[in-house]
Amino acid sequence: MKKAAIFVLSGLLLASLSGLSGAAERVDVGREEYRENCLNCHGEAGDGNGPYAHLLNKSASDLTKLTKNNQGVFPFARVYEVIDGREVVKGHGERDMPIWGNAYRTIAGERFFEVPYNPEVFVRSRILALIEYISRLQK
Repeated sequence: MKKAAIFVLSGLLLASLSGLSGAAERVDVGREEYRENCLNCHGEAGDGNGPYAHLLNKSASDLTKLTKNNQGVFPFARVYEVIDGREVVKGHGERDMPIWGNAYRTIAGERFFEVPYNPEVFVRSRILALIEYISRLQK
């Protein structure tokens, strides 16, 4: 009986420890947003050399130089506005870059239509995660 109890407890302990290692692996939401929505134009490294960059009217921005080009300070507010889409970006002409604020609102509506939610919280969290990832790309 004692051996069976020890065996069961050992199994539970191993199962819980393996669950902890899985819990330690976190999803990098910003990286996933970047890979899904930005990589094709801005490239894996954020340098503007994505697989679709050649299709743009003007070269994709080198996102790795945002801090350098802003006197050593990451231009958070500007990046937020560009991603959200409230500000028209000169280099993108007639807004070739998608307006992600509207896209995220649509996604929120599709995902949370059965429960009460604040779509702005969803939009902001996605944009903030993306900006945090872009800030890590700085050289």
